[in-house]
Amino acid sequence: MTPPRELPPTLRALLSELVDYAGLFPPAALSMRDAVTEFAAQLRSPEAWALGRLVVPAARLDEMAAESARCSGDRTAPWRVSALVGDTADRDVASLRAFNRAHAGRLVVDTVECRAPDRATVERVARDVARAAGPDMVLFFELPIDRDPAPLLAVVRDAGGRAKVRTGGVTPDAFPSTAKLARFIARCASLGVPFKATAGLHHPLRGEQRLTYASDSACATMFGFMNVFVAAAMARAGLDEAGIAHALEERDPEAFEFGADTLRWREHAVSLDQLVATRHSFALSFGSCSFREPVDDLRQLGLL
Repeated sequence: MTPPRELPPTLRALLSELVDYAGLFPPAALSMRDAVTEFAAQLRSPEAWALGRLVVPAARLDEMAAESARCSGDRTAPWRVSALVGDTADRDVASLRAFNRAHAGRLVVDTVECRAPDRATVERVARDVARAAGPDMVLFFELPIDRDPAPLLAVVRDAGGRAKVRTGGVTPDAFPSTAKLARFIARCASLGVPFKATAGLHHPLRGEQRLTYASDSACATMFGFMNVFVAAAMARAGLDEAGIAHALEERDPEAFEFGADTLRWREHAVSLDQLVATRHSFALSFGSCSFREPVDDLRQLGLL
């Protein structure tokens, strides 16, 4: 599905297939039936062009397939699925080829995600996935960023993988500092490692938000997905680490200008071609337990 024609091309490029739907996970923590139903509904929405993959634990793929059969009349193309694997990645991915064959035309698992705290895990999981699922499977490694991630990012790159960064959660301590996230983006740019983000990016701009949907939820300062992906585009175009950090902390929507050929943030700019290339091969997507919330916030800002 294509976005409305009146949308500025740079905004369209920034948001296209940006949100991987992870409704099974906190704070939404939906049942499989509800998560699948919501994903199907959003695929029919006017904003479906901004929707990416459905994120599902590998151990629950069969459950997801059974629920998705109820929505078989809604699809014109196979649903793209990203499977989360655990420490036993060899067992988790062993059946992915058979799963894809069994559900051809309806579902396709084309991405695998896992946590990787060290070099040994990256190398082992990369071998397991290549052997069990084939070389075309996209593989994301969620890396720790408390320390400089450059050495581990180099291992990910050499293994043919991509990086994943956790940008929040349901407790304040789950959010990395701006400096650490800026360093991660800068290192990915300098090493040429594509990445995705996950958690804590429900809102376009940085600000104080509730951590959960409970009425008594605590609040924390969250990163904005627009900040993260604009910062990434600027980083790929040469913005230094201090500038990336500044972009991550931007709260003023008027600081961003989406034009036909150029995206501007304050005195910095990237072309439409640079932005398209960034989204295609560098800053790829973010996982969110809500698709409606990011869309509603963009509407409130007058961007949709």
